[in-house]
Amino acid sequence: MTLNIFFELVEIKAKIASVWPFLLGLIFVQANFHHLNWGVTALFFIAMLLFNMAVDINDNYQDYTKAGNQAAEWKKKTNIIGVQHLHIHRVFALMASFAVIAGVIGLYLVWVTGWPLLVMGVLCFLVGYLYAGGPKPLSGTPTGEFFAGFTMGYLIMLITVYLNLYQTTQFTGGLMARVLLASGIAVMAIAALLLANNICDAKEDLDLARKTIVYYLGKRHSLWLFAGFYIVGYLSLIASVLIGDLPAWSLLSLISIPLIYRNVAAFFRIQVKKQTFILAVRNLAILALTTVLAELLGLWIG
Repeated sequence: MTLNIFFELVEIKAKIASVWPFLLGLIFVQANFHHLNWGVTALFFIAMLLFNMAVDINDNYQDYTKAGNQAAEWKKKTNIIGVQHLHIHRVFALMASFAVIAGVIGLYLVWVTGWPLLVMGVLCFLVGYLYAGGPKPLSGTPTGEFFAGFTMGYLIMLITVYLNLYQTTQFTGGLMARVLLASGIAVMAIAALLLANNICDAKEDLDLARKTIVYYLGKRHSLWLFAGFYIVGYLSLIASVLIGDLPAWSLLSLISIPLIYRNVAAFFRIQVKKQTFILAVRNLAILALTTVLAELLGLWIG
C-alpha cells in the first residue's frame, strides 16, 4: 500500500471535518475561560485522528464486504479496496489497530479526567462503528447526516472543552448547550457534506439497498435542506456571538457567504459525484478557514 493509497483509504482530505471542531473547542475555552490543558488535549487530538481514520477505513471495508453480487462492478470500479486490489484482511487489521490505539489513549484520558469523557467517548465509538457497521448502518438511513454532524461537529468540540475544564466545576449542562450553539456552523457544514454525498449517490444507494434521507425527501427537497443547513449554521454563529461566547470579530467569517452561496447554487444545477460533490467539500474548507481565522483574530485583538 503506497502512501497515496493509504491517504485515499483513510479519506485524508475529510480530516478537516474533525480538526475544525477541535480548533473551535480550543478557541471557545480560551475565549471564555482562558485555560488550556495542553497535555491531555494533545493526546485527545492523536486519538481523535486515529479513530477518525479507523472509521473511514471501516466505511470502505463495510461497503466492500456487504456489497452483493449485483454490486460487483461497483466494488471493482468505485470502492478503494477493489480499485487498488487491497488485501481485505490487512485493511481490517489496519482499521482495528487504529481503533485499539485510540481506545487505549481514550481510556487513559478517562482515568485522568473522569467519567464524563467515558460517556462522550463511548457515544463517539458507537456512532463511528454503527455509521457503516452493524445490521442497519446509519449511513443507509435518514439519520446519517444527523449522527455525523452531531458526533463530529459537536461532540469533538465538547470533548475538547471538557478536557480543558475537567479540573473545575464549570462543565455544566448550560455550558454544553452553549457549546452546541457555538459548534452549530460545523455541525451543519458536516451534515451538508454528507447530504451532498447522498444526493449524488441517490441511484447508487438504491442499488445497494440504502434508503437515505434523499430517498424519502426526493432530490429537490433534499437540495433545499442542503442549503438550509448552511443558513442554520450561520445563524448559530451569530447567536453565539450575541450571547458573548464568541468574539465579535467572529462575524468577519460572514464574508464567506457569497462563496458558499455560489457553490450551493452550482450544486443545485448539477449533482454529479465526480463533478460537483467537491463544492460541498470546498464549502466545509471555506467555513473552517474563515471561522477559525476570524475567531483567532478576535482572541488576538481582545
